[in-house]
Amino acid sequence: MSDERARTASVLSPLSRCEMILTDKCNFSCPYCRGLRADCAGDLPLSEAIGTINLWIKDKLKNIRFSGGEPSLYPYLNHLVKMCKLGNMEHIAVSTNGYADFSLYEKLLNNGVNDFSISLDACCSAVGDRMSGGVTGAWEQVVNTIRRLSELTYVSVGMVFTEENVSTCKESVLFADSLGVSDIRIIPSAQYNRSLIELAKLPSDILEKYPILRYRVENIRNVNKVRGLRDNDCKSCWLALDDMAVAGRWHFPCIIYLREGGEPIGKIGANMREERFRWILNHDSFADEICSHNCLDVCAQYNNVAALTHSSDNMFFYK
Repeated sequence: MSDERARTASVLSPLSRCEMILTDKCNFSCPYCRGLRADCAGDLPLSEAIGTINLWIKDKLKNIRFSGGEPSLYPYLNHLVKMCKLGNMEHIAVSTNGYADFSLYEKLLNNGVNDFSISLDACCSAVGDRMSGGVTGAWEQVVNTIRRLSELTYVSVGMVFTEENVSTCKESVLFADSLGVSDIRIIPSAQYNRSLIELAKLPSDILEKYPILRYRVENIRNVNKVRGLRDNDCKSCWLALDDMAVAGRWHFPCIIYLREGGEPIGKIGANMREERFRWILNHDSFADEICSHNCLDVCAQYNNVAALTHSSDNMFFYK
């Protein structure tokens, strides 16, 4: 995200980032996973996935992310990746648990994926296997995937901390650093949602290597929340203008809203962006418990910058 993007986004600007949930199937059962709403469960029909991506290509989408469930279990993932590559998308990302056979990741890489986000919630196999839901050998295989993929492309590690693994959060970050990753994403689970103050002690040479990690640790040091709105934050979610999450036949304000069981903005279709604009004008983030308790620091900052340019009586919709 950038301040420039926040100032210039509109219904008619290119879509910046969209995330597609492909399936609710997963070979892990992580303790913090929320699952999906009943009307979004199962595999996304290929025809619907293609239809949505065609709409995004028409809106000049720059960045797409495929997730789940576990997207590597979706039988048409490579087909969709090729479609996005042909549609001139700049970044094609896959969020995965890293447990698939490495040949699948190589095929995805060859077909156009240039960004893998891999979950790694521990620095040792005992905790790692437990965080996967008790899959024996899971941690070791995931670590091997991270090491190998990091030699080939951009790989970020996603670390979710709960009461079960927060005591070793600093050690987990330092371990991730040893794997050759491009960046490290840290977040408390929605259920835990407490400060990760221990990470404020990370050495400066580590933080200098990872922009995303540095941003979050600086917020922690400044006693800013990772999740949840502050009193002076913008009450409108301008991010919904050029960023969306979809699951089933529905489009949602963001991926967190979807994960937390929020209601969709509407059905996927040609008028999604206009629907999202109207939703922004009528939605109060402070009155919405999902937004007020779970909005991420980076999203809140984006909306605060956007609010300086956009307002409900500034109909930039027609620009």
